[in-house]
This record gives sequence, C-alpha cells and structure tokens, in this order.
Amino acid sequence: MFTTKANKIFQDVIEKYHIINTVDQPFENAYPENDLIEHLLYRKCWIDTVQWHYEDIIRDPQIDPVAALTLKRQIDASNQDRTDMVEYIDSYFLEKYKDVTAKDDAAINTESPAWGIDRLSILALKVYHMNEEATRADASDSHKAACQKKLDVLLEQRVDLSTAIDTLLSDIEKGDKYMKVYKQMKMYNDDELNPVLRSQK
Repeated sequence: MFTTKANKIFQDVIEKYHIINTVDQPFENAYPENDLIEHLLYRKCWIDTVQWHYEDIIRDPQIDPVAALTLKRQIDASNQDRTDMVEYIDSYFLEKYKDVTAKDDAAINTESPAWGIDRLSILALKVYHMNEEATRADASDSHKAACQKKLDVLLEQRVDLSTAIDTLLSDIEKGDKYMKVYKQMKMYNDDELNPVLRSQK
C-alpha cells in the first residue's frame, strides 16, 4: 500500500530531524530525484517538521519581537513551500494516472491525494510528539496517562486516514474516482493581490 511507504518515510524524516533537533540544520534528501515520489514525500515531511518547531519557538512568551517577526517570515515561506510540495505530489499522481479513463459515474473526492498525504505527514508529527509526552520521564503519571489516551486516538486516526488515502488511489486507478486539482492561488504573498504589498510598490 502507498501509505505504508509514506508513513515509513515520514517516521524516518522525523527521527532524522531530532538527531540534531534544530530548525537551522542543513537538509539532505535521503532519496534522489529519480525516486520521485519518495523524494517528494521526504522533502514534504522535512518542511512540516521544521515548521512544527518554528511554531513551538514563536509561542515563547519571552521571544524578542524582532526575532518573532523574522520567524513569522520564515513560517510564511515554509507555508508556501508546503503548498508547493503538495502540488508537486498531486502532479506526480496526475502523471501516473493520466491514461486512466474515468467511468461515466466516476465521482470526485473532497480533497486530492496530496492534501490527504499532507494531513498524514502532520499526523506523523503529532504521533511522534505525543509519544514523547506519554513517555516523558519527568512528567506526572496523570500527564502521561492523558497523553497516552490522545496517542491511542492519533494512532487510530492514522490507520483510518491511511486506509482512506489508499482507497482513494485505488479508486482513481480503477476509474471509480477522478482527480481534479485546483492550484491554491494564495493571495497574501503576491504583491499584486495583497493590497498592503501592492501599496509598497
């Protein structure tokens, strides 16, 4: 199943990040570009992992305001990278299934495969960090028990989401569903579409 591979890659990325555990560490993709989907999945989860930690840092109540503004810009750039990677992953599936003829009664899904994969990558981060909290040596028993309950739910959610993504890909391959991808067309980074940026030109 596709998500078996994806979940393994996500786990590898998150564990790799936490060896050094800093947002400014260099990135090196474990997969060459000719292993396209693996390459994209690895990059996607790395972006998500760094951004997860950006979001932790910016919530520090003692953060210097200038540093916070710089970090906000980094988060904005990371969000754009994340969206771009989702679109690259969807392009991979569009190419893969380009010769499939959709059945007359084929339906469209509420989200594309890559946006489901996006949620699966974020879910891998939730599982990793909730497991950390459920097993943290200096935490109280009540804290660990509460986090273990949440972890159990997250693990169940990962099974359900993985099943849904694999089913969607199978349905597309069989022609029971078809892909239709909408570019995100985010407006706030565009100096023609964001009125504040436009006014600075």
